[in-house]
Amino acid sequence: MSDTNQMQDEWAEMVEQMNDAVADSMEQNMKAQAAFVESWADAVEDSIPEEDELSEGLQGYNAAYEEWVNAAEQMVERSTEAAQGEDVDPAEFRDIWLQSANEAFKHVMGTSAFAAANGQLVESMMEMQQEADELNQDAIAQMGFPTRDDMDEVAERLVEVERRQHAVEEKLDRVLEHLEE
Repeated sequence: MSDTNQMQDEWAEMVEQMNDAVADSMEQNMKAQAAFVESWADAVEDSIPEEDELSEGLQGYNAAYEEWVNAAEQMVERSTEAAQGEDVDPAEFRDIWLQSANEAFKHVMGTSAFAAANGQLVESMMEMQQEADELNQDAIAQMGFPTRDDMDEVAERLVEVERRQHAVEEKLDRVLEHLEE
């Protein structure tokens, strides 16, 4: 009788561990989904996409969500099989999540809404870089150093001087040819 109680206790403990593992896995799934949705929302936050882009973006998000749900179902399935005594490699769980994350990101990142949001982000970053560059140029000018604009002006003048010198040399060559004749 004590062997039966011990086996039941061990079984109960194993089932509890499996339930904890499934619960932890589901919690990680929800956290990953929340992080994904948050990053996606941040990417499109400042843009108001056209209706078509919005619709396509939502379709991409829905497809990504389906990937996460499928991954969760696979996790539950494999956890159940492990609880029933099947030998399940823990790396399978990692692979399920990695594959589903890759697929989910492809669904969202392939949309025109995501592309538009990325374009807007790049544009904003370029504007910030230009503003920073202007501040740097102002600071350099205030310190009395030549700015990029000053250097560009000097370069343009140098090119013009070289062009004129070349023209003068050509004229001088023609004059010398005439004198030699």
